[in-house]
Amino acid sequence: MNADPDSPENKEPAAGSVEDSLFMRACRLEPVSRPPVWLMRQAGRYLPEYQAIRNKVTFLELCKNPELSAEVMLATVDRLGVDAAIIFSDLLPLLQPMGLDLEFATGEGPVIHNPLRNRTDLDRFHELVDVGPLSFVFETVRAT
Repeated sequence: MNADPDSPENKEPAAGSVEDSLFMRACRLEPVSRPPVWLMRQAGRYLPEYQAIRNKVTFLELCKNPELSAEVMLATVDRLGVDAAIIFSDLLPLLQPMGLDLEFATGEGPVIHNPLRNRTDLDRFHELVDVGPLSFVFETVRAT
């Protein structure tokens, strides 16, 4: 295999479906012409597409909006030319349906306004059984 990623022998033919993509074939241990490339945290501050969306909505609104999350992720895939991507989201919104008041404060990052500090605080912490409040995650997967 040629080390040059732009070499014709390293170009994978366009996949007809996600199931037939280079990434999925490699996951199934099928022969591929090169290792697939995917990145974690691929969307971010450095991308103009991300900045344009973030100028309109908060980070938390972006995470909870499947169409915008998909747009950010797919713009990144197109810009970087990677074979697969992790959906744009964050782990911390999972805390909201459990009863924690989460905010992504400008210049500070995530802030939990009612943190669990002692054993009695656990009484107000809701066990997450119904995933309905997290439907935005599933909708983002469908949108991509």
